[in-house]
Amino acid sequence: MFDRISLPTPFQVGPVNAYIAGRTLVDPGPDSEEAWTALLSALEQRSLAPTDIEQVLITHPHPDHFGVARRFHEAGAAVLASEPAAEIIADFPARLEHEQAFFEPFFERCGMAPDEAETVTRLPEAFLHYAESVPVDRTLSPGDTVTVADTRLVVSALDGHAPGEILFAFENGGSKTAIVGDNVLADITPNPFLQPPATPGEKRPRVLPAYNESLRWLAEEGYDRFLPGHREPIEDPRERIEAILADHDERTERVYALLSDPMTPADLMAELFPDLPVTESFSGMSEVVGHLDVLEARGEVTVEESGGLLVYERAE
Repeated sequence: MFDRISLPTPFQVGPVNAYIAGRTLVDPGPDSEEAWTALLSALEQRSLAPTDIEQVLITHPHPDHFGVARRFHEAGAAVLASEPAAEIIADFPARLEHEQAFFEPFFERCGMAPDEAETVTRLPEAFLHYAESVPVDRTLSPGDTVTVADTRLVVSALDGHAPGEILFAFENGGSKTAIVGDNVLADITPNPFLQPPATPGEKRPRVLPAYNESLRWLAEEGYDRFLPGHREPIEDPRERIEAILADHDERTERVYALLSDPMTPADLMAELFPDLPVTESFSGMSEVVGHLDVLEARGEVTVEESGGLLVYERAE
């Protein structure tokens, strides 16, 4: 039903997948001229122009997925996303400011040097160039449906990779298929990025534990095929999910093994990724803190604040 359109991105992950069916686009890609030219060419091959697109569906609020949606909105298309995603993409610079205000002091408490914490939290400002803010015309909740080319897509919520991530499920030739964004990828273990509290003062979301639970739920839903946000389609969703969960478990056990003495997350990150460039420190810290969250939820580690630093150790 959906055709995959591979679009170039300026990000390390490489090309992103947009999907088209009839006059509907899913995740139209970043707002770069290179990606826009490739997308226009793909539309022309289908005898379509931007003004022919009637609706744009967004799986999650990352620049490589929603960045160019504003151009279609200005051409007359309706933009659909979950309510949490809608709040983010309606004012993307404000979201970045919210993240920076939380993560710079948080990373210092995790043991990062202040100058490194500032650099790490300022790096995403480059993403603003590829993601114009866009208003959402219809917010989607789990159980909602969207009609695309006479086919009913059912919305479900996903946890872990990004706030407000959703999937679009449909029947196609007797096969149960879902567009899953970056929640499950064929040959990449998706990074469950740290997220700030939705409201200042609230507790930080425990992303990796929630992601693991979401994956376990997804594995039981009986899907035959996934259309992911990057790389190739996934023809055995359950097998791929089990492999991702196994990777997570292996990394969690490695973090526990390294925690022979009390350590900060920054100490653990240096042990786990000794040559990590600063450009990847946010991903590295997301990995470490995520696995510490899993261990803390299991009761296997404890955390205390000492001298302004978060210090983890094995539970007695």
